[in-house]
Amino acid sequence: MAVKIRLRRTGGKGQPSYRIVVADSRSPRDGRFIENVGNYQPRLDPPTFEVDDERVRYWLSKGAQPSDAVARLLVKKGLLAERRLRMNVGAQNADQSEASAAAPASGA
Repeated sequence: MAVKIRLRRTGGKGQPSYRIVVADSRSPRDGRFIENVGNYQPRLDPPTFEVDDERVRYWLSKGAQPSDAVARLLVKKGLLAERRLRMNVGAQNADQSEASAAAPASGA
């Protein structure tokens, strides 16, 4: 089972707030989750981000992969190394550039 740490949207229309949850990667965004480890409220000034540091470290040690958005928040909080985040983003960009290079050129 692949486990992800990701955002789960709550709040009303146009007023999002998010819970940081640990969930099976096959579960829907707002569906079933394993554990709630924090919350993020981007509409407050300044945006607030609260997380249970101990539980996040536990899940990361067990192999849970944070989503890109959660990874950025964890880097700001100091729970995730920035280098690891850059490596993931760099790998995605490399994959995209390879895919575009492998695609046949469309010409008239």
